[in-house]
Amino acid sequence: MNTRAAAQRFADTWQHGWTHHDTDAIIALYHDDAVHTSMPFRPPHQGKHAIADYITWSFTGETDPHVTFAAPLVDGDHAAIEFQVHALDNGRPTTLAGCVFVTFDPDGLAVRTRDYWHTTDRDTGHHTGHHTGHHTGHHTG
Repeated sequence: MNTRAAAQRFADTWQHGWTHHDTDAIIALYHDDAVHTSMPFRPPHQGKHAIADYITWSFTGETDPHVTFAAPLVDGDHAAIEFQVHALDNGRPTTLAGCVFVTFDPDGLAVRTRDYWHTTDRDTGHHTGHHTGHHTGHHTG
């Protein structure tokens, strides 16, 4: 597996999937037994179906998302990818900025992901400056 290619595909798919709220496209990036943790003190989502439910919930109330992902940083089978989203959350401007850490299996599927992110209740108008892909709403990745 080429981790760099898997990480770029992860970022690109998340960007497109988040922009269009396409949970099916996003969840195809994950192994059936993947584990996702959103923020350090929340319980993990275990398995592809639980992750899909979380992503769907995260998109609830969100409209007009503008999503960017930075170029992935890759080491071995791991990647770190910053992301930023400007959107309307239940009609109010919001900005979400964060980073996802991904571990890939030999087939390039995500087996473990962990997000750290923060939101502000306004559109900051600031962008990461890197455009390749990823993840707002109640967050989410």
